[in-house]
Amino acid sequence: MFVSSLIFLVTLIFVIWQPRGLQIGTTAIIGATVALIIGVVSFGDVLIVTEIVWDATLAFIGIIILSMVLDEIGFFEWCAIKMAKVSKGNGHLMFVYALLLGSFVSALFANDGAALILTPILLAKMRILQLNGKTILAFLLAGGFISDSASLPFVFSNLTNIVTANYFNIGFLEYLSNMFIPYVVSTIISIIVLWLILRKDIPKEVDTSLLIDPDEVLKSKTLFKFSWIFLVVLLAGYFVGDYYNLPVSVFALGGGLIFLAIGSFSKHANPKEIIKTAPWQVVWFSIGLYIVVYGLKNAGLTDYITLILNDLVQRGDAIAIIGTGFLSAFLSAIMNNMPTIMVMDIAMENIPNQALAYANIIGCNLGPKITPFGSLATLLWLHVLSQKGVKIGFWQYTKFGLVVTPPVLFVVLLTLI
Repeated sequence: MFVSSLIFLVTLIFVIWQPRGLQIGTTAIIGATVALIIGVVSFGDVLIVTEIVWDATLAFIGIIILSMVLDEIGFFEWCAIKMAKVSKGNGHLMFVYALLLGSFVSALFANDGAALILTPILLAKMRILQLNGKTILAFLLAGGFISDSASLPFVFSNLTNIVTANYFNIGFLEYLSNMFIPYVVSTIISIIVLWLILRKDIPKEVDTSLLIDPDEVLKSKTLFKFSWIFLVVLLAGYFVGDYYNLPVSVFALGGGLIFLAIGSFSKHANPKEIIKTAPWQVVWFSIGLYIVVYGLKNAGLTDYITLILNDLVQRGDAIAIIGTGFLSAFLSAIMNNMPTIMVMDIAMENIPNQALAYANIIGCNLGPKITPFGSLATLLWLHVLSQKGVKIGFWQYTKFGLVVTPPVLFVVLLTLI
């Protein structure tokens, strides 16, 4: 346990620190290699981990490719400007609409897509609107939070969702029917809590006349209109895939590649550039970190967690659901939600209560917001902001996360009972 914990801790430190530009995926693969050489994991374990994460990883690649093509044609920028225009200069309405937009993007394009693509667009528009530093920070913190708290409704909305759904053989429709209400509640309660905390930094009026007409940012109005039809058809495809028990990645990756081909054929997207700039490091990160964490499983971590979960189950459904959600949230905050979801899934494998699987997902999606390194989406979000000249300190972020996350998490978990 000591050796496995040390490898994991050092790997996580280097993922967060990124000395001399060392990328997160490279660090995770190095950690996995060390774990393999020392013997805390075996080649058999690597195959098991690959079997667990391959669908989630390929689905993530597809969603990111689709998002990048949509970004190329101006889809997200159009949405951002339209959102600002609809608010008619009311700062508080703009705040609410921005979070609703973030919730929409996170649900359909995953939390990582929201962090990578929507954040820089919103930041650019807020600078055009000449908002002050406190206001920009308020919008960014709120947007960063909603990207994870709203990544609940679909299996593909978060890597953690895909991993757990696959692990417990939860179908697309079954998952949606159980998580749609938590998604709606999470979005509403997140907006309320975020507004209560940040309202003093939100201006009453904003001069939206500084923004151009949303249609002006579109490279092709025809392709833009077609993209909405494509998204509806793609979403229907997931339901068809569920009926035939097909992996989520068949439609996520297939849809991404098909839309990339359409964008390339219409000469409104550069496939070489999109493939080149896609965040491939995320792939190596997810596989590498899972392997490192599997060493903790081999050392007995999951056995300890199973004991805790069994004790919670004996105390009734309410305690079991809330306890599982907060345990997942705590572990995600200190050891990242990617490894947490796998450790928790393995630990609850023989516990006959599927509600705990959903509680685990909610905890792993919201809990990471307590710390800057709790989720991959947050790490990507902070990296994007840093490149744009916005620095958010560790304690500044953590204090915000500690205030916002627990009440939202508690209310969302109540919807499962």
